[in-house]
Amino acid sequence: MSQTGGGCRATNYIAFIKKALKDNGFEHIPVISLNAIGLEKHPGFKITPKLLHNLIMGIVYGDVFMKVLYKTRPYEKIKGSADKLYNYWVDICKETIEKGNFRDFKDNLKNIIRDFDNIEIDETKKKPKVGVVGEILVKYHPTANNDIVSLLEEEGAEAVVPELLDFFSYSAYNTVIKHKNNIKKNLKGTILSSASIKLINFYRKEAVNAFKKSKRFLPPHDIRDLAKKAKKHLSLGNQTGEGWFLTAEMVSLLEEGVNNILCLQPFACLPNHITGKGMIKGLKREYPNANIAPIDFDPGASEVNQINRIKLMLTSAFKNIEPKKNKSVDSEAINL
Repeated sequence: MSQTGGGCRATNYIAFIKKALKDNGFEHIPVISLNAIGLEKHPGFKITPKLLHNLIMGIVYGDVFMKVLYKTRPYEKIKGSADKLYNYWVDICKETIEKGNFRDFKDNLKNIIRDFDNIEIDETKKKPKVGVVGEILVKYHPTANNDIVSLLEEEGAEAVVPELLDFFSYSAYNTVIKHKNNIKKNLKGTILSSASIKLINFYRKEAVNAFKKSKRFLPPHDIRDLAKKAKKHLSLGNQTGEGWFLTAEMVSLLEEGVNNILCLQPFACLPNHITGKGMIKGLKREYPNANIAPIDFDPGASEVNQINRIKLMLTSAFKNIEPKKNKSVDSEAINL
């Protein structure tokens, strides 16, 4: 189980899992923690260079697949063609990760982007783009967010989800920010963090270059550029949870023309209330066309309520791309 080590519920997950195991008579079962700050060390698990190499390759693959699939699937001419191409490449990428071959990894990235760049799509279709940001678990995990991407696509929208690897760059860059701003002097940590960012950029360099040359896709942002975008709206000292990074993602989406944004959070996620939901009013002042809706996800939250809020947001999104049509508000969307 992964842990952030910060002021977030994710830091406490290991303790809860251990308690659950103990209560059910499985106290002897170890719980292995994946984190970068030395929490819950276990002698049977070490992050080796090979494991780290494979992990980064896997995340880069995932980010590339997410971008190319979400961008093409809503517009495909032959239904199922995008998923078919995705599954074809997933099998190839699994083999590459098992072998750990870096040259094959780079070739695969170029070829994946090339193939999705050439898949047949209907470019006459007009669909609203909806950015998905928020707390890292509910943002990416389909079980945690009730498969929000599928819901958006079924409702006729295109989902735009920022890269997972950027979160790791953000976590590393926070040490640099604290050192530069005399919040916490840590020269060694700053050097290691800067090296981590360079390593991440090295692994995804091939994908970034391929995206720049593509006709359909935009390349990911450098974490320093995202920090500059966020700094105009809040202090970079907001580093708990997704912190300033959450605001930066919303700003970058708005600047790319993705005016509709769903900000997802677990119920009562304090960092998200401040740098997510708390930034909506200010962002709307700066970007008048912004259509941002915060959505709470928790086991106790009503799925119907979540869907209604999403549909209500989509009503405005569709009106903005089809101003001549007098679309009536979905009756389900009114039932809040």
